[in-house]
Amino acid sequence: MIAEEPGHPLMAIKRLLIANRGEIALRIHRAAREMGIETVAVHSTADADAMHVRLADHAVCIGPPAAKDSYLNIAAIISAAEITQADAIHPGYGFLSENAKFAEIVEAHGITWIGPKPEHIRTMGDKVEAKRTAGKLGLPLVPGSDGAIEDPEVAARIAEEIGYPVIIKAASGGGGRGMKVCNGPDELERLMQQAGNEAKAAFGDATVYLEKYLGNPRHIEFQIFGDGNGKAIHLGERDCSLQRRHQKVLEEAPSPVISSEERERMGGIVSKAMADMGYRGAGTIEFLWENGEFYFIEMNTRLQVEHPVTEAITGVDLVREQIRIADGRPLSVTQDEIEFKGHAIECRINAEDPFNFTPSPGLVTTYHASGGMHVRVDSGLYAGYRIPPYYDSMIAKLIVYGRTREGCIMRLKRALEEMVIEGVKTSIPLHQRLLEDPVFLNGDYSIKYLEQWLAGETPAE
Repeated sequence: MIAEEPGHPLMAIKRLLIANRGEIALRIHRAAREMGIETVAVHSTADADAMHVRLADHAVCIGPPAAKDSYLNIAAIISAAEITQADAIHPGYGFLSENAKFAEIVEAHGITWIGPKPEHIRTMGDKVEAKRTAGKLGLPLVPGSDGAIEDPEVAARIAEEIGYPVIIKAASGGGGRGMKVCNGPDELERLMQQAGNEAKAAFGDATVYLEKYLGNPRHIEFQIFGDGNGKAIHLGERDCSLQRRHQKVLEEAPSPVISSEERERMGGIVSKAMADMGYRGAGTIEFLWENGEFYFIEMNTRLQVEHPVTEAITGVDLVREQIRIADGRPLSVTQDEIEFKGHAIECRINAEDPFNFTPSPGLVTTYHASGGMHVRVDSGLYAGYRIPPYYDSMIAKLIVYGRTREGCIMRLKRALEEMVIEGVKTSIPLHQRLLEDPVFLNGDYSIKYLEQWLAGETPAE
């Protein structure tokens, strides 16, 4: 669907700095090199032997292992870009990818920012403002407060109107911190105080808001792309309901519960909203889905970890598209040209004990990636690589495609059997057990299911 144009003479971007690490840095490197663009890897001292550093055209050490001194060090990253004469920066996901200040600094230095407009990063990064904006754009919302809420008496009135249970959420940040479920009026004020204190400690912002608590929803997100000039498309949905402590474990596309009619309807709503917003680049609109209804929860103004499942069912290279749009080109595909074919599942493979989730950094003594038709492994691992203890524990993503969900699952089982990572513990056994579970096989699970399953509880119907 996307025109192949490696080494296109009209590409303004010639040298791209990758402001990230791990598998996503390698993913960006590969897309850039296929477009004839040189790459610059920035790295901490702990990542000097990382695969993306070894493969990049240029490499610059930007600091010691701690992320705050390296991958979050804006001055060091800008200096590396200037030293290497990089004319674009791709932030990947995490770290500085949704930092509006960083995006503004990059653009102020005359460097192309491969991401959304800074004002959109800022707006959608504040959950209260994001919800307000989403409502104005016509996205369906979870019933709750119109914005930040401080007065417990006001909160109590809203909670009575929408009905208990309610959830108190931090306006900034994520990952489950600053979130409290309240089942009745007697505990509302206390939980508001706790949520605010957690949010202040984690994000430096004690602001909270109130929403109706959905009992057993799924987490479904839509991938969108905008050209920044009023045109936008969607690339369907991903089901990310299998989570542990608000962290995704396995994702699939399309969702087992969304019909083609629902996809077309909601896809139209989200793409129109992004077109009206003038959104630029990749983004994800995240919803809770329950009883056939979608409820907006947040927007991620960046590439997602799980983007490969969308690539598998659409044939669209999302990173290439990001670079093209940042280069000033129009969307390379229209909505009518997007076809959704087959089924894809991604397993996040972490260096950790598969059942008590204790991190397991260390030396990889043996590594063999799965292969075969429609099997993709995104990873920077190799035998002899030492996984550092300083960063996120995800070390690989196994993505498998099949013509049907059943065929995809069978291929994924085989691929997991074939994958070998020795020297450290990994979450591969967890995925293998999950793929034998009848509830997963039926596709009838919610965001609560995985934690209930791990705890040996019977999931709620």
